[in-house]
Amino acid sequence: MTKTIKPHYDNLIIGFGKGGKTLTAWLAKRGEQVALVEKSDKMYGGACINVACIPTKALIKKAEEKMPYQKAYGLKNELTSFLRELNYDNIEKLPAATVITGEASFVSPNEVLVKMLRNKEEKRITANRIFINTGSQPFVPPIPGIDSAKNVYTSISLLEQSELPEKLVIIGGGFIGLEFADMFAKFGAEVTVLDSADEFLPKEDEDVADEVHKVLTGKRISIVTAADVQRVENTDGDQVRVEYKDKTGETVFLQASALLVATGRKPMTEELNLEAAGIKTNKRGYIEVDASLKTNVPHIWAIGDINGGPQFTYISLDDFRIIRDQLSGADYTSVEQRNQVASSVFITPPLAHIGLREREALEKGYEIKVARLPASSVVRARIEGDTHGLLKTVVDKKTNKILGCTLFCTGANEMINTIQVAINCGLDYQMVRDTIYTHPSMTEAFNDLYALI
Repeated sequence: MTKTIKPHYDNLIIGFGKGGKTLTAWLAKRGEQVALVEKSDKMYGGACINVACIPTKALIKKAEEKMPYQKAYGLKNELTSFLRELNYDNIEKLPAATVITGEASFVSPNEVLVKMLRNKEEKRITANRIFINTGSQPFVPPIPGIDSAKNVYTSISLLEQSELPEKLVIIGGGFIGLEFADMFAKFGAEVTVLDSADEFLPKEDEDVADEVHKVLTGKRISIVTAADVQRVENTDGDQVRVEYKDKTGETVFLQASALLVATGRKPMTEELNLEAAGIKTNKRGYIEVDASLKTNVPHIWAIGDINGGPQFTYISLDDFRIIRDQLSGADYTSVEQRNQVASSVFITPPLAHIGLREREALEKGYEIKVARLPASSVVRARIEGDTHGLLKTVVDKKTNKILGCTLFCTGANEMINTIQVAINCGLDYQMVRDTIYTHPSMTEAFNDLYALI
């Protein structure tokens, strides 16, 4: 049964993302009245489960299993539909929580106007506290022709296509672009990545970037660095033609059945009317917050991507923890208390990292010890049938603390969590080296990696 929408709530949360939905449940279980506003009934649960992490990783897994694209596409949709309904029910079943499907915009610092999705009615709602959790969306650069050409997609709209493109061009050599490149290549597409950077993966150490490049280009993925895209247009049959200048300044034309624009993300603030609430944003359009995630308006917080922090679902969840502890009088109340966080890029094999890279540690003046281990030397990698990649770690020579670790190997996305715990607990590298791990496992590679220090 649909709940009656009230004119006032203790808490109003705009956006059904990870931090917002978790905060909604926590507040409602405390007996506080909460309204959770989400503008789309296709986004219950947030971007991660609907248009980002979960559907892409589901497709990546099916591609690794060599499942045909159309079958994988159908299973992906079944999964996201299931999770979307589950997330909605988990909130709506709470007596103190109400899910409102509509577009929210500020009228004043304490009042929001919600345009209902289904009947187009307008509801005015006030709240004692307001939390903004609207997230981010793909950024499309102003390249001539890109807005009018057919078969041009973002990471969201390409996931909606049931047909596998025969030839895919990707503008952008960052992590999103590489995940899609690797995924579609595994499904059988011919893929070209146009990267504006002069070097491939410029933030990574050269040995790691070279290894990733070698693996990706071995999968029919062409990677062009220093590519300056000039124009996008359609040819006969709605093929996409991309014009770019290469590093020598020569004009090159590429033709493809689909073009993916993976050139970063931008905040979803356009419809919020933040000015009416007096909420400040930074030069990139993200909402400015202090270390406690509060905006310049004392009773309004910003959670997740929208506050300009690291754009990961688990960061949004940690934002919730910070706000939870503020409201409950506990101790974890500031992003300044946040430990180091790992990241993973879900190419095959995955690329995972935490802490300082070798180059970064040297730039910061550390005296370091570095160890490298080829993935091919790990027995479990041979059992899994994927011996590509390497494992690399950086240790402080003076303290024996682990400064950083980069893993490019099968299972890296799971293994990196072990190093994250070791770093955040201040363990010496010998503890990781001498720990007894299950056998045969990828994690036991740490015995060998850290033995090289």
